[in-house]
Amino acid sequence: MLRLENITWSSPDNRAILRGVDLTVPDSKLVVITGPNGGGKTTLAKIIAGIVKPDTGRILLDDEDITEHDVTRRAREGISYAFQQPVRFKGITVRQLIETAAGETLEYKRLCEILGNVGLCAKNYLDREVNATLSGGEIKRIELATVLARHTRLSVFDEPEAGIDLWSFKNLISVFKNMRENLSGTLIIISHQERILRIADEIVMIADGRITAQGRGEDMLERVLSSGGIQTACCKEEEIFDE
Repeated sequence: MLRLENITWSSPDNRAILRGVDLTVPDSKLVVITGPNGGGKTTLAKIIAGIVKPDTGRILLDDEDITEHDVTRRAREGISYAFQQPVRFKGITVRQLIETAAGETLEYKRLCEILGNVGLCAKNYLDREVNATLSGGEIKRIELATVLARHTRLSVFDEPEAGIDLWSFKNLISVFKNMRENLSGTLIIISHQERILRIADEIVMIADGRITAQGRGEDMLERVLSSGGIQTACCKEEEIFDE
């Protein structure tokens, strides 16, 4: 179980971004954190991953205080983070990246399975470099593949729908459903897409740096939708279409 206690953080220009956040994330659940832009969602995700250190408060993973642990140590402890805009690695192939994430050499059959789960054909991608020749949708799915290969206890995804085409978005929903149903571990997704909210076990609303509501997905959905600012794939296709 992940627990955040009284987390605060201010930007370098002294703007308060998080204002005393208390949050408990149960094990083996898909939790979606949503809310208006600028509310503190991405900052909170980076603090969980260890990319950003809170000004005050504590972070506990299974009752162990990990507040002072950096991103590398948290990765070893089983926390993974998928960036809103994935990093590209010139000179590293997709195979090398996935095997690095897995921590071992993988058989071709296993590589096919991992890439197939994110809608990519291993034959066409394993030897490609993770560089600018890949589209936004392709690089996003490869990053998801590395998370599947690692099979971490806590995976954080920051707006995974950003910059991908509509087909990839639909496939993304299937990937998350599969991860929730077939893999042990907790998923935290930062998103304001309705279709992602609809598959959540729990939904957390954050606004102006504070948690304003948290509860079961089915109980929270109507409240979230009525609050405005939620996107649907059908009406926002142009915003997630990747040329």
